[in-house]
Amino acid sequence: MATVGDEAPDFTAPLANGDVESFTLSERLGEAPLVLAFFPAAFTGTCTNEMKSFQERLGEFEAAGATVYGVSVDSPFALNEFREQNDLTFDLVSDANREVVEAYDVTMDFEAVGIRDLAKRAVFVVDAEGTVTYAWVSDDAGVEPEYDEVLAATAEQSVADADDD
Repeated sequence: MATVGDEAPDFTAPLANGDVESFTLSERLGEAPLVLAFFPAAFTGTCTNEMKSFQERLGEFEAAGATVYGVSVDSPFALNEFREQNDLTFDLVSDANREVVEAYDVTMDFEAVGIRDLAKRAVFVVDAEGTVTYAWVSDDAGVEPEYDEVLAATAEQSVADADDD
């Protein structure tokens, strides 16, 4: 699993941004700190609450210099509909091939309904060098991240990046 101090696994995946484009992590490091908020499935209760919570606080993340991306195994087309229905203005990464959840080692199964290899609820903050500076992973799909903690991690990273300049 990606932990603090690790180089963030690079990946390329479809980006749902109202259209469908390509997203490559290493090409987005200039937007750092990057918040990668993994969630199991669009249109489900806790996942919808989580993404809406990031949206509600998006101004705070942007003020801290951070760029937020949601990441799930849903198709980019489903994610675009999810964005539209929930008025999300940040982009969502589609990991329909499950390569990103594998690289970050954040897969889980919902055995009761026979669904495998969904994203665990997890948040990683990645700095401009591609290093993981914050990592939170939950084994309980019903638990949301501590948004204040994630925000603090991005603010700390923005200060550290400014000090390096």
